[in-house]
Amino acid sequence: MPIDPQTLGRAVKQAQYRHHRALDTQLAAIGTSLAQWDALRAIARSPGASARVLAEETFQTQQAFGTLATRMQARGLIERTPGHGRAIEHRLTPHGQHILRAANDVADKVLTASFAALSEHERTVLLELLHRIGDRPDAVIEGTRERAGE
Repeated sequence: MPIDPQTLGRAVKQAQYRHHRALDTQLAAIGTSLAQWDALRAIARSPGASARVLAEETFQTQQAFGTLATRMQARGLIERTPGHGRAIEHRLTPHGQHILRAANDVADKVLTASFAALSEHERTVLLELLHRIGDRPDAVIEGTRERAGE
Protein backbone atom coordinates (compact mmCIF):
# COMPACT_ATOMS: atom_id res chain seq x y z
CA MET A 1 0.00 0.00 0.00
CA PRO A 2 1.50 3.36 -1.01
CA ILE A 3 2.39 5.81 1.73
CA ASP A 4 0.44 9.05 1.64
CA PRO A 5 2.95 11.89 1.01
CA GLN A 6 1.19 14.08 3.58
CA THR A 7 1.64 11.38 6.23
CA LEU A 8 5.33 11.10 5.35
CA GLY A 9 5.75 14.89 5.38
CA ARG A 10 4.03 15.12 8.76
CA ALA A 11 6.31 12.42 10.21
CA VAL A 12 9.38 14.39 9.11
CA LYS A 13 7.89 17.57 10.58
CA GLN A 14 7.03 15.79 13.84
CA ALA A 15 10.61 14.55 14.27
CA GLN A 16 11.92 18.04 13.51
CA TYR A 17 9.45 19.61 15.95
CA ARG A 18 10.52 17.25 18.74
CA HIS A 19 14.19 18.00 18.07
CA HIS A 20 13.49 21.73 18.13
CA ARG A 21 11.56 21.56 21.40
CA ALA A 22 14.18 19.43 23.12
CA LEU A 23 17.04 21.56 21.82
CA ASP A 24 15.37 24.85 22.75
CA THR A 25 14.69 23.58 26.27
CA GLN A 26 18.23 22.31 26.82
CA LEU A 27 19.91 25.28 25.11
CA ALA A 28 17.95 27.72 27.28
CA ALA A 29 19.71 26.18 30.30
CA ILE A 30 23.03 27.46 28.94
CA GLY A 31 21.63 30.85 27.95
CA THR A 32 21.05 30.45 24.24
CA SER A 33 18.39 29.30 21.78
CA LEU A 34 18.11 27.03 18.78
CA ALA A 35 18.12 30.02 16.41
CA GLN A 36 21.23 31.48 18.06
CA TRP A 37 23.03 28.13 18.06
CA ASP A 38 22.26 27.67 14.38
CA ALA A 39 23.55 31.18 13.63
CA LEU A 40 26.71 30.60 15.68
CA ARG A 41 27.37 27.39 13.74
CA ALA A 42 26.86 29.14 10.41
CA ILE A 43 29.20 31.99 11.37
CA ALA A 44 31.82 29.53 12.64
CA ARG A 45 31.66 27.65 9.31
CA SER A 46 31.92 30.88 7.28
CA PRO A 47 33.68 33.64 9.26
CA GLY A 48 33.23 37.00 7.56
CA ALA A 49 30.07 35.92 5.72
CA SER A 50 27.37 38.44 4.92
CA ALA A 51 23.87 38.44 6.41
CA ARG A 52 22.50 37.26 3.06
CA VAL A 53 24.70 34.17 3.05
CA LEU A 54 24.07 33.46 6.74
CA ALA A 55 20.31 33.91 6.34
CA GLU A 56 20.32 31.24 3.62
CA GLU A 57 22.45 28.94 5.77
CA THR A 58 20.07 29.27 8.72
CA PHE A 59 16.82 29.06 6.70
CA GLN A 60 15.79 32.62 7.57
CA THR A 61 14.97 35.78 5.70
CA GLN A 62 17.72 38.38 5.58
CA GLN A 63 15.61 40.67 7.77
CA ALA A 64 15.04 37.95 10.39
CA PHE A 65 18.74 37.09 10.43
CA GLY A 66 19.63 40.78 10.80
CA THR A 67 17.35 41.07 13.84
CA LEU A 68 18.87 37.93 15.36
CA ALA A 69 22.41 39.12 14.64
CA THR A 70 21.69 42.46 16.32
CA ARG A 71 20.56 40.64 19.49
CA MET A 72 23.59 38.35 19.36
CA GLN A 73 25.92 41.30 18.95
CA ALA A 74 24.34 43.00 21.96
CA ARG A 75 24.99 39.83 23.99
CA GLY A 76 28.65 39.83 22.92
CA LEU A 77 28.36 36.59 20.93
CA ILE A 78 29.32 38.01 17.54
CA GLU A 79 30.92 41.07 16.05
CA ARG A 80 29.70 42.72 12.86
CA THR A 81 32.04 44.83 10.77
CA PRO A 82 31.76 46.59 7.41
CA GLY A 83 32.65 44.34 4.49
CA HIS A 84 32.73 44.79 0.72
CA GLY A 85 30.21 47.31 -0.54
CA ARG A 86 27.25 47.47 1.80
CA ALA A 87 27.77 43.97 3.19
CA ILE A 88 28.29 43.44 6.91
CA GLU A 89 30.72 40.68 7.90
CA HIS A 90 30.02 38.44 10.89
CA ARG A 91 32.51 36.74 13.23
CA LEU A 92 32.27 34.96 16.55
CA THR A 93 33.66 36.61 19.65
CA PRO A 94 35.51 34.49 22.24
CA HIS A 95 32.24 34.45 24.24
CA GLY A 96 30.37 33.30 21.14
CA GLN A 97 32.93 30.51 20.62
CA HIS A 98 32.43 29.42 24.23
CA ILE A 99 28.63 29.35 23.87
CA LEU A 100 28.93 27.46 20.57
CA ARG A 101 31.08 24.75 22.18
CA ALA A 102 28.62 24.38 25.06
CA ALA A 103 25.64 24.36 22.66
CA ASN A 104 27.31 21.72 20.48
CA ASP A 105 27.68 19.51 23.56
CA VAL A 106 23.99 19.97 24.37
CA ALA A 107 22.95 19.23 20.79
CA ASP A 108 25.12 16.12 20.64
CA LYS A 109 23.41 14.75 23.75
CA VAL A 110 19.86 15.59 22.60
CA LEU A 111 20.33 14.25 19.09
CA THR A 112 22.23 11.14 20.19
CA ALA A 113 19.35 10.28 22.50
CA SER A 114 16.81 10.98 19.76
CA PHE A 115 18.48 8.76 17.19
CA ALA A 116 19.40 6.01 19.67
CA ALA A 117 16.43 3.92 18.53
CA LEU A 118 18.06 3.57 15.11
CA SER A 119 21.00 1.35 14.31
CA GLU A 120 24.13 2.85 12.74
CA HIS A 121 23.01 1.43 9.38
CA GLU A 122 19.53 2.93 9.75
CA ARG A 123 21.00 6.34 10.61
CA THR A 124 23.22 6.13 7.53
CA VAL A 125 20.28 5.22 5.30
CA LEU A 126 18.12 7.98 6.83
CA LEU A 127 20.84 10.56 6.20
CA GLU A 128 21.29 9.39 2.60
CA LEU A 129 17.54 9.58 1.97
CA LEU A 130 17.21 13.03 3.52
CA HIS A 131 20.14 14.26 1.42
CA ARG A 132 18.53 12.84 -1.69
CA ILE A 133 15.38 14.84 -0.96
CA GLY A 134 17.17 17.96 0.30
CA ASP A 135 19.59 18.12 -2.61
CA ARG A 136 16.68 18.47 -5.06
CA PRO A 137 14.93 21.71 -4.09
CA ASP A 138 14.02 22.28 -7.74
CA ALA A 139 11.89 19.12 -7.70
CA VAL A 140 9.84 20.48 -4.80
CA ILE A 141 9.37 23.82 -6.54
CA GLU A 142 8.48 22.18 -9.87
CA GLY A 143 6.02 19.89 -8.14
CA THR A 144 4.43 22.90 -6.47
CA ARG A 145 4.15 24.74 -9.79
CA GLU A 146 2.59 21.71 -11.45
CA ARG A 147 -0.06 21.41 -8.75
CA ALA A 148 -0.73 25.14 -8.72
CA GLY A 149 -1.32 25.07 -12.48
CA GLU A 150 -3.85 22.21 -12.33
